[in-house]
Amino acid sequence: MNTAGLLTLAAGAGETFGISMLAILLGTPLGLLLGLVRWARVPLADPIVAVVVSLLRATPSVTLVLLVYFALPTLGLEIPRFAAAVATLTLGSMAFNCEIWRGALLAFPADQLDAARACGMRRGQRLRLIVLPQIMRASLPALVNEMTLLIKVSPAVAVIGVVDLTRAAVRIGAQTYRPLPPFLVILAVYVVIIGGFVLAQRMLERRVAGAGA
Repeated sequence: MNTAGLLTLAAGAGETFGISMLAILLGTPLGLLLGLVRWARVPLADPIVAVVVSLLRATPSVTLVLLVYFALPTLGLEIPRFAAAVATLTLGSMAFNCEIWRGALLAFPADQLDAARACGMRRGQRLRLIVLPQIMRASLPALVNEMTLLIKVSPAVAVIGVVDLTRAAVRIGAQTYRPLPPFLVILAVYVVIIGGFVLAQRMLERRVAGAGA
């Protein structure tokens, strides 16, 4: 593969990584917020969140990105391709992360909350000092798994013209009539990116285990 092809793949890798990281950085805390709403059974908000999350989880990424990119302009909201891609992956990440956080919250020992109340701790203190540190540790493997899945579905954004890593490889293969080399390269790139997330997870788990010892 020539230098131009490698530069094209590098640009595609940067696009994929940028979109995916923004979606992760936005989707993870938003999912936590929705998970807290469902855990606390906030009136009116809880059933709305449940319906929205269920719909987002059931919608394929390709369909969702097409809806975001083509439906919003009909409502008077023009959105660039990059922003549409980030919004789509963020919505999907948010929905799946909501259920991860909610599951951890539902499994949280109620006796610890009762003890904190007996000690006079306010709700915000209980959440910040007792609940969140523990559910973050418990949710870490599932959250990392969701992050890796998000990266794997990121090629869906290519349907609206975003030149991500996979689309760049397809273009190079079509131009050179040699599709195998660029796809071997992007396979290696995905392995490195996802391996980095898994390595970070293991390092965090070891650090947490060491802190708790």
